[in-house]
Amino acid sequence: MNLFIVTFSVFVVVMIAMAIGVVVSNREIKGSCGGLNDIDGLEGACDICEIKHQCKRRKAMQRKALADS
Repeated sequence: MNLFIVTFSVFVVVMIAMAIGVVVSNREIKGSCGGLNDIDGLEGACDICEIKHQCKRRKAMQRKALADS
């Protein structure tokens, strides 16, 4: 039982330290560019991607929107 308490305490301390680190560094928590959001038919990750200029899907959508206008 002591091992469980020590292990649990270490995990709690590490999670608190990570949370404090995010708050102190004043950085946003960001999603990834891809993963399940990049599957065709679902809302893509292009809106949150840091490299929007390289997103082929976004360029294709913009071209189509301009052609429809």
